[in-house]
Amino acid sequence: MKIKPLSEAERAEALDGLPDWDYDEGRDAITRTAVFADFAEAFGFMARVALVAEKADHHPEWRNVWNRVDILLTTHDAGGLSPRDIELAEAIDAILGD
Repeated sequence: MKIKPLSEAERAEALDGLPDWDYDEGRDAITRTAVFADFAEAFGFMARVALVAEKADHHPEWRNVWNRVDILLTTHDAGGLSPRDIELAEAIDAILGD
């Protein structure tokens, strides 16, 4: 089953519920940066997200530099932001304690 991208209205509504995420119009994606006390804490966060992402079969694009993790979510199969991205963003927010 092909994954459908969010409509403009669906995207706007979803973004209203994700105040810590920014919209990247060029990639039709959402981004967030998380900063931790040190590398071990950042890596531990990535490990927790990896378990959730693997279970959902939906994986973030991310980058880690010491205590910072930059996250980008988009659904390549849908050609942009989809409900899968919103669900993963909500799970990431829960891990971060938002």
